[in-house]
Amino acid sequence: MLKSHNAGELRAKDAGKRVTLAGWVNRRREHGGLIFIDLRDRWGITQVVADISHAPEAHRAASKIRAEYVIQVNGTVRERLPQAVNPDMPTGEIEVIADEIKVLNPAKNPPFEITGEVEPTEEVRMRWRYLDLRRERMRRNMMLRHNAILYMRNFLSERGFVEIETPILFKSTPEGARDYLVPSRVHPGKFFALPQSPQQLKQLLMVAGFERYFQIARCFRDEDQRGDRQPEFTQLDMEMSFVEREDVLQLVEELIIGMVETVSEKRIKTKPFPRLSYAETIERFGTDRPDLRFGLELADVSDIASQSDFRVFTSVVQSGGLVRALAAPGLAGYSRSQIAELEGIAKEAGAKGLATIAVEADGSLRSSITKFFSEDQLAALVEKVGAQPGDLILFVADEPAIANEALSELRTELGRRLKLADPNELAFTWIIDFPLFEWNAEEERWDPSHHMFTAPKPEHVALLDTDPAAVQSQQYDLVCNGYEVAGGSIRIHEREVQEKIFELIGLEIEDARERFGHLLEAFEYGAPPHGGIAPGVDRLIMLMAGEPNIREVIAFPKTQRAADLMAGAPSEVDPAQLEELHIAIVREPEAK
Repeated sequence: MLKSHNAGELRAKDAGKRVTLAGWVNRRREHGGLIFIDLRDRWGITQVVADISHAPEAHRAASKIRAEYVIQVNGTVRERLPQAVNPDMPTGEIEVIADEIKVLNPAKNPPFEITGEVEPTEEVRMRWRYLDLRRERMRRNMMLRHNAILYMRNFLSERGFVEIETPILFKSTPEGARDYLVPSRVHPGKFFALPQSPQQLKQLLMVAGFERYFQIARCFRDEDQRGDRQPEFTQLDMEMSFVEREDVLQLVEELIIGMVETVSEKRIKTKPFPRLSYAETIERFGTDRPDLRFGLELADVSDIASQSDFRVFTSVVQSGGLVRALAAPGLAGYSRSQIAELEGIAKEAGAKGLATIAVEADGSLRSSITKFFSEDQLAALVEKVGAQPGDLILFVADEPAIANEALSELRTELGRRLKLADPNELAFTWIIDFPLFEWNAEEERWDPSHHMFTAPKPEHVALLDTDPAAVQSQQYDLVCNGYEVAGGSIRIHEREVQEKIFELIGLEIEDARERFGHLLEAFEYGAPPHGGIAPGVDRLIMLMAGEPNIREVIAFPKTQRAADLMAGAPSEVDPAQLEELHIAIVREPEAK
């Protein structure tokens, strides 16, 4: 080894030891005959002293090195003088007096300061990601990720789970997003698909009799990017045989609580995790992934609004829509421009507009729409939304999905503006009792609300033939701070029920057998009842690290435009490679 100790482990008890350290020059300071070097490696920082009176050659070498040089130091550990102790450093009580300093590799001046306080732009960070990963923030995130995954592996192994890898090259099947396709050279004109999840494969492992499976699985989805999405991502994939919903929820809750309390500094708001039905969470928060670190619940005021003379509201209610409202605490004094900002958020969510009523400090109401309501109606509105003097009431009138989405986005924005959410808190909740289907009016068919392998509640199976809209599924989602961090369900394990689902979602039986014949056939060879879940590793690490997006907890992520700026991917390939794969590139004609 080129070093005897790491740069984070030496303490006062090591004084007098001869040591060899190696790492990067974090910082260099020269004071005449003394040169101080902060030597950094993965474990920490140790101060090295090159004293011209002690070792002239070491001092000469130190005078030539710069930040990010890779060096080796031979020397002796000594205690610092009391006035020189640095209480902010774990190694702050000691320093190493250098006998010899050797440059293992010089370094160019980096494009940004590795130890600087100024945050480089994301484009610069992605271009030189290997340098970005040297920063303490990123090192801390990568170590948190390692410790979290190690905890998951140990936890599940101790409970009888077997880690099994499933193929990356598989068959293209509809799972909600576009597949990444891989052409086959051996089978011209045919393609593999990268897995969106190991869903079918983990079900087949239950048929195979392994009973408890897990995998730290790489998944791929060709979809538009956002802060909590990447083209390739990681999930903790789990499946269990002979279980009911409660078994899965209790096991995962134990795993999450233990992991958070062991590897992170975050606090869990409520234990055990609250459980909300899908219908309740939509009613209270407008979304099935609410941030429960704060209140600000929505209210349905359609009944009151429908009795008013405000045609914008009455026409929406008459056409089957909703008028929903939210009381924004302390914002009665918002200016027109500030209200316009909120209206812009509502419109981005699909709403046609935003109406407001300000509740003044004396309880009087200020708005252009109050003239359309009687005094009793206004009093009823204020009471129903729970508005207090100084609050601003926000109204959205639209079809149910849009009204809920718009007010949910406004609720999230208000939570941010008003600093209602504790950044050190993780508020987990289970969402249960989802509908099995969503009606697709454009295609005039039912779509699965989760995926097509989710089992209906046993007592609702008969409704598949008579009232699909009333069928509830055995789906469950784990939500934290406004993000879905895990999704799962009890699965269908009977061929007849699975084929009935395919029929309801408009998948022709022959097409279903072509795409999923391997799974349907497996169900005829003794498939046990089974269920599972897939916590998103990247999102969980993001929340535990307190980061704004998952790119900060992935070593080599793609940008918002799904590109790798460091390697220059995606890139063109040699025409000979395309010819081998029997692929021709058809380019769009240039605009004239």
